[in-house]
Amino acid sequence: MPGLLRGMARTAVVAGTATAVSNRVSRRQANRWADQDTQAYAQEEAQYQQAPPAPAAPSTDDKLEQLKQLGELKTAGVLTDAEFEAQKAKILAG
Repeated sequence: MPGLLRGMARTAVVAGTATAVSNRVSRRQANRWADQDTQAYAQEEAQYQQAPPAPAAPSTDDKLEQLKQLGELKTAGVLTDAEFEAQKAKILAG
C-alpha cells in the first residue's frame, strides 16, 4: 500500500507541474498575441491620424487659365464686378 500511495503522489505532482507549466505557457502566448494586436492597432491608428497631404499650390499657368476663364465669365455677364474681384483675389491668394 505504501508503494501505491507513493505512486499516486508522484502522479499528482507530475500532473500538477504539467498543468502549471501548460498554464504559464498559455498565458505567455496570450500576452504575446495581445502585444502583437496592440502594435498592429497602433500602426493602423497612426495611419488614420496622419493628416492628408496639403493640396499642391496651383502653378502660375493654372492661375492664368483660371483668371482667363473668370474674365470670360465677366465679359459674358455671368459675374458681376464684385464677384469677379472676389474670385480674382482668391485665385491670386492661392
